Amino acid sequence: MIRKSFAAILLLASVSVVNLKAGAQSKDIVDIAVGSSAHTTLVAAVKAADLVSTLKGTGPFTVFAPTNDAFSALPSGTVESLLKAENKGKLSSVLTYHVVPGNIVAKDVVEAINKGNGKAVVTTVQGGKLTLTLDGSKVKITDENGRSAYVTAVDLKGSNGVIHVIDTVVLPK
Repeated sequence: MIRKSFAAILLLASVSVVNLKAGAQSKDIVDIAVGSSAHTTLVAAVKAADLVSTLKGTGPFTVFAPTNDAFSALPSGTVESLLKAENKGKLSSVLTYHVVPGNIVAKDVVEAINKGNGKAVVTTVQGGKLTLTLDGSKVKITDENGRSAYVTAVDLKGSNGVIHVIDTVVLPK
């Protein structure tokens, strides 16, 4: 039942807000994000944190990519503050908290959750932990502060990893 529900999410990913064109596998994860009108804030943040060359690297990377709406839901002034040059370290920490080493596709996420008796804990590039669970048919990601995000599109595959779109910015401790 869980696998069938998650398969429905996989099918819905094809109609996601993310503009994934044919041949995207020749693009890296940064190129895919740049091509998405739903991720302009994320792209601006990656540029401000000087993480473009890192995320264009060999990888593989799994990116839980918050949408513009997710960034807009942060307290007023948060994004503007993070984008300031003097906050580059904090911005980098927030962004790398959304990146997990490896190429973890949706079916691997569900398998890990099932093998972990309902949850899987992954370590981010930033060094923090994210807990992955299923909430009905949706994958829920909970940060170390108890803040949760839901995966809204999965398996946007690039040449150096995979992107899963999320609806909330998760934050490190």
